[in-house]
Amino acid sequence: MAAQKVFTLVQTLGAAAVFSAVACWYGFMFGRESARKELGGIIEDLRRANSKPNSGS
Repeated sequence: MAAQKVFTLVQTLGAAAVFSAVACWYGFMFGRESARKELGGIIEDLRRANSKPNSGS
């Protein structure tokens, strides 16, 4: 009976580790995509600003 409890504990820890790894992977991928979109918007703004003629100086 004690061996069955240890095995169940190992299964629980293994499942928690897999869940944690998957959650971290998805968080990393969605965070990276969000950062890419944000940087893309900033780059487009800078391109638009640089394409306008400079009439001030």
